Order: sequence, then C-alpha cells, then structure tokens
Amino acid sequence: YCLDGDNVRHGLNKNLGFTHEDREENIRRISEVAKLFADGGIVCITSFISPFREDRDKARKLHESVGLKFFECYVDTPIEICEQRDVKGLYQKARAGFITGFTGVDQPYEEPECPDVGLKAGELSVEECVQRIVSLLTESKIVPRRTLLAVKELFVPENERDAAKAEASTLPFVEISELDLQWTQVLAEGWANPVSGFMREREYLQAQHFGCLLDDGMINQSVPIVLPIITADKERLQGSTEFTLKYNGIDIAILRKPEFYPHNKEERCGRQFGTTNAGHPYIKMIMESGDWLVGGDLEVLDRIVWNDGLDKYRLTPQELRIKFRNIGADAVFAFQLRNPVHNGHALLMSHTRKKLLEQGFKKPVLLLHPLGGWTKDDDVPLPTRIKQHEAIMEEKVLDPDSTVVAIFPSPMMYAG
Repeated sequence: YCLDGDNVRHGLNKNLGFTHEDREENIRRISEVAKLFADGGIVCITSFISPFREDRDKARKLHESVGLKFFECYVDTPIEICEQRDVKGLYQKARAGFITGFTGVDQPYEEPECPDVGLKAGELSVEECVQRIVSLLTESKIVPRRTLLAVKELFVPENERDAAKAEASTLPFVEISELDLQWTQVLAEGWANPVSGFMREREYLQAQHFGCLLDDGMINQSVPIVLPIITADKERLQGSTEFTLKYNGIDIAILRKPEFYPHNKEERCGRQFGTTNAGHPYIKMIMESGDWLVGGDLEVLDRIVWNDGLDKYRLTPQELRIKFRNIGADAVFAFQLRNPVHNGHALLMSHTRKKLLEQGFKKPVLLLHPLGGWTKDDDVPLPTRIKQHEAIMEEKVLDPDSTVVAIFPSPMMYAG
C-alpha cells in the first residue's frame, strides 16, 4: 500500500500545515500508520518529502525496535527537474510567495547520509527506479524474486574480473563439453533468470516433478539445467568449495559451493521426454553423459563468443530490452524457431502485428528468435538459417523496421 500526500493530507493529517513542527508530526503519524501495515505483513511505501534527518531516523527506530524492516529510499532529483514535473504548480506558487516553508525553495532538505537505496530519478526511468526498490525487497526476502523484472546476469563484475581470473587459474578444474558451454551461456546471460547456476538437487527435483521452481515464488522451469560429470571427476573434486569450468583448456567460469548428486538418467528422461528411448538424439547424449550431476553458484569470467560471424546476433536479454526501448517498441511479440521461416510462420507473424496495431499499439516489434545451440545433424545449420532470415528481411517479407533478429543460445532438446 502507498501512503502519499493525496491520501494522508486530506484525511489523517488535514489539520497539519507546513511549519517545522507540523512536518515533524506529519512524518510521525505516517510512521505509525506504516508500522501497522508492516505488522500486518503488507509492504507499505511512504512517498513524502520528509526533509528532516531526525524525523526519518525516528521512523526507522520505530520499526526496527519491534523487529520490522525499514528502508530509506533517497529519490535524488535535481530541483530543476522537480519543477519541470510539478503538475500542481506548487514550485511556481512558492517562488511567488504564495506558499511558505516549501522544501527546496525557502526551507532546506537534509540529504540522507546512508540511504538503503539511492534513485537518480533525473537520470533513470520510472521502471528502472521501481526495479531498484523491488530488487532491494527481493534481496531482503520480503517479496519473491519473480516480482523482479530485471534480468540477473551471472558474469563477474568488470572491476573484479582480473582477480576472479587469477583465482580460476589456481583452482581444481573440470573440462566441460560444447553442450555444457551452451548451457553456461544460457545461465550467464540471464535467459534462465533467476537460476543462479547449474541446478542443485533440490532445484533439479522441483523442475522434474513440478515443472517449476518453488523456493522463491512459483517460477515456470520444466527443463532441468544441469552439469553432468564422470565419477573420476566427482571423486577428485569432492570436498572442493569451488572449482573452475574449462572449455578446450580455457577458463570459462567458477562454480562455487558445489553439490554432487546422482544422475538418475532414466528417470530424468522419462519425466522430461516421456520416453527413455536412446534413439532420441538428446536422450542419447544424456545416457552417454556422466553418472553424477553437480550444481552450484556460477560466476562466468567473460562473455561467451563463438567467432562464427554471427556473434552480432547474439544479444543478451539486457541488450534486447535496450534495443526495444531505443526503437520505441510499445509491445514485443516473439517467434522462436529452429527452422527457416516458411510461409505459415510469416503469415502468423504478420497477422500478429496487424492485430496488435488494431488493439491500439503504435510500434509493435517482432523478436525473431532462432535457436542457436546444438541441434540434430539433419536440421538446417544455424548459418544457413540466419542467411534465410536476412533474405526475408531484405525482401520485406517481414518488416525490417519493426523486426529484431537475435539468436537464443540454448541447445534444442526436442521435448520438455
């Protein structure tokens, strides 16, 4: 629930003005009401100027003294932008002398010394500000992570990368396959958000039995993302608190807090694919893989590139969001495929765009999303598919001004 001037000043606090004493009493009453909401299990957002540091500190103590969490959010906005956004004309009235005791004009504002979150509202969009607050609430386990729209990438921060690479070079390691590298890319770029690494047994069993993850709200996840290893590697790495994943001898990632558990291959295939027949190409790979699975938190050292001339199409979820915003998309519809676009596909995509325009959207944008990971030998190779996608854009079978082609790095499972 949100408490602000419009629903407090006209009722509970209608007898208060804007003197120092009245402002102090205004925040005191609001703090008491917010505490009642919090005590009832409701997240209460209080959006008030609250110019005095002492009043904010009292509000914090009021909550924390009874074991309730309190977060101070500093909406750090230049006064010029505040005036531009003033739909009620209050700044203009204050500068003309019709309103006195107005924060920022003739009354000071005491900036927070150590806010729990800072919001540069003159630079960030409304959505970005909201997501920073939601992120704070998810990290404090007040709301489930599924409420967070931001994508969590698993790359090591740039300022920590050299240290992480130096550490990775000293750790025990396991060599991973090309298929494992593709799943590492899926995890690293946030396509499996909010999964934080290869699944530990609890997550794996939830995906297998329930088709979703249950520990942080209910999140659809019918496909287990796991790392198989052979018995010799399991015995060698058992007891390690972290180890390095290598591909072709190159350090790719650090897996921390590893958990080893049996790879029950037949059960995995039966639950995911509905069959254990090794004639199925992905089932064949599972049956030939290691007898153990290892899960843990993944820290990926560098962006994964394939140097095949197609990396320009490998946009991450974060990059896609920026691209959609830059081209002015007010709706995004996606078509994911592992084949060349055929006439039925094109008609479906064109019809969807037409229906969205009829619904009032001004710039619906198509995400044409070819699968870029492993596919079976008789599928059309990715480079050929991309050339075909480029050709239908050039011939304007699909509108090139409202279509984004981006490769989805996942392997193809042919089920699940």
